[in-house]
Amino acid sequence: SSDVCSSDLKQINFRKNEKITVGLILLLLCIFLAVLVPALSPWTSTEMHADIRSQGMSFAHPFGTDKFGRDLFVRVWCGVRISLCVGLASALLNGALGILYGAASGYARKTADNILMRIADIVASVPSLLYVILIMMVLGANEVSILVGLCISGWIETARIVRGEVMRIKEREFVLASRLAGAGPLRIFLTHLLPNAAGPIVVSLTFLVPQAIFTEAFLSFMGVGIPAPGASLGTMIQAARSQIFVHPYQMLIPTAVLCILILSLNLIGAGLEAKIRRRREGM
Repeated sequence: SSDVCSSDLKQINFRKNEKITVGLILLLLCIFLAVLVPALSPWTSTEMHADIRSQGMSFAHPFGTDKFGRDLFVRVWCGVRISLCVGLASALLNGALGILYGAASGYARKTADNILMRIADIVASVPSLLYVILIMMVLGANEVSILVGLCISGWIETARIVRGEVMRIKEREFVLASRLAGAGPLRIFLTHLLPNAAGPIVVSLTFLVPQAIFTEAFLSFMGVGIPAPGASLGTMIQAARSQIFVHPYQMLIPTAVLCILILSLNLIGAGLEAKIRRRREGM
């Protein structure tokens, strides 16, 4: 049979965890608006109208318009959609790479394990932002370049977590029994090691999403991310810097939405981490 830790995620009561509940509500609201607003609005994220430049909030334009007459309500939720796509895709790719690499390292013998982890340390020694900037210089400024750059070193923390969990579990009685019964490494990993390490892996992947979202917004704010007229939250914040004293809403609204988006994901991750830690301490 499998270890008791395999029930970590099943034991989480989402209704009794305030952090997870609040985080999920905020995240689902952001997803709902990011999907529906660009699809249903009569405005697009790039069309400019000289006669409505820098208008305040109104029924026609709930977040007002920017200095080019573009509707901020549509642009903000298009930016949220870009951020979520980059964050989720980055988490999935980094998670898959980290799980495979960490499992191979944790299940391997000591020499192979040391070689694999030293390679990971070398890759991690270079700041991830530098990887992203170098990739964008080669492939151009777009979502794919940011995603590729984030995936060069973003998997390492997940790999270390998976390695630690595999090393902790692989000597347990049920794993040894499965090995004696003739099960191969792949079957043991899929049947015993991965389910028992699912809790820490999910927590790690949850925190990867806001990290990727912040990185994309920061790069766009610095002018090396998604270029204008793309509706990235970072691009909107950067473009509104010149209007901060005249029309502060143009900068404050996308900043607030970005903070809410990152906060919702961090709350979910923190709630999952606390629940799993308490579960294990109570075993």
